[in-house]
Amino acid sequence: MSVEIDWMAFVSVFVAAFVGAVLIVGFYATGLRLLVRAGRIPVVTPAEFTDAITILSEKEIKRAEKHAAKAALKSPLSQTQKQLAFFGACVCFVLCGLAVLGGVLLIVFNH
Repeated sequence: MSVEIDWMAFVSVFVAAFVGAVLIVGFYATGLRLLVRAGRIPVVTPAEFTDAITILSEKEIKRAEKHAAKAALKSPLSQTQKQLAFFGACVCFVLCGLAVLGGVLLIVFNH
């Protein structure tokens, strides 16, 4: 009994996975970049971990938030440009989510 590999199916799955990964990472990175340009710099407070992982102190977190606020004030963009950048960031995040949802739907409903 010999099993034959459908190479075109293999290639199509590889291309779909590669394009999907590039789209998701690209939309997410572009969304973050536009979010920063809009003056809404994301400062994420680190989670509490045990032992071996070093986390930021309260002083370091406050310093990062202060630095982000200063950077937001220095933006050369007008208020309209900032609003457009924020809208673009939201669009990018929605497209990223739709790409993930589309991939999940392909996995679930593909027969």
